[in-house]
Amino acid sequence: MMTNLFSVFDPSTSMFNLSINWMSTTIGLMLMPTMFWLIPTRMSSIWNNITKTLHNEFKTLLGVNALNGTTFIFISVFSLILFNNFMGLFPYIFTSSSHLAFTLTLSLPLWISFMVYGWINHTQHMFAHLVPQGTPGVLMPFMVCIETISNLIRPGTLAVRLAANMIAGHLLMTLLGSTGTSISYSILTLLIITQIALLMLESAVSIIQSYVFAVLSTLYSSEVN
Repeated sequence: MMTNLFSVFDPSTSMFNLSINWMSTTIGLMLMPTMFWLIPTRMSSIWNNITKTLHNEFKTLLGVNALNGTTFIFISVFSLILFNNFMGLFPYIFTSSSHLAFTLTLSLPLWISFMVYGWINHTQHMFAHLVPQGTPGVLMPFMVCIETISNLIRPGTLAVRLAANMIAGHLLMTLLGSTGTSISYSILTLLIITQIALLMLESAVSIIQSYVFAVLSTLYSSEVN
């Protein structure tokens, strides 16, 4: 029984007293047919075209000084988030991307690695980023504080943005779905249509949010070169 609206995001489960809901993060890969991995099918061809497009776009964002293979890191992040976002749309499947434990695990190591690499190898360039070009001398101390704070909160904003967008859509669908047992058939038809529209919207949000996370991570990486 659901004690409150947010209990749909509770990672605990009563099955053998084990918290196995996090297995949905990777167990869905077992649902993919072996043909997807071994034989070039239409599904794999479409996915290859998507990854090629992302590779070209991330390569443009990173610039010519980026290390070879850097784009594949962000393509992998995009794929993982997209997979988990879509898995959360299925009934009775735990939405791991709606928890900060998942989103911070992705954003924090990326941001720390960017910072360590940038400050060790491009120290002068990193100091230059703290003061935007054309800033008056009087405002320089304030701009350093502002830029430092904005830099420190980047992993948090990445994580919270993804988790909040996943929570918002799922809460709305849960809230509307819980009223289905107490309304008339005429309103129920309208509710089902609304739920289908919301499901389509959430599918689009799942794609957009995974893309936004990957693009912002790419932009943060390009600033340290």
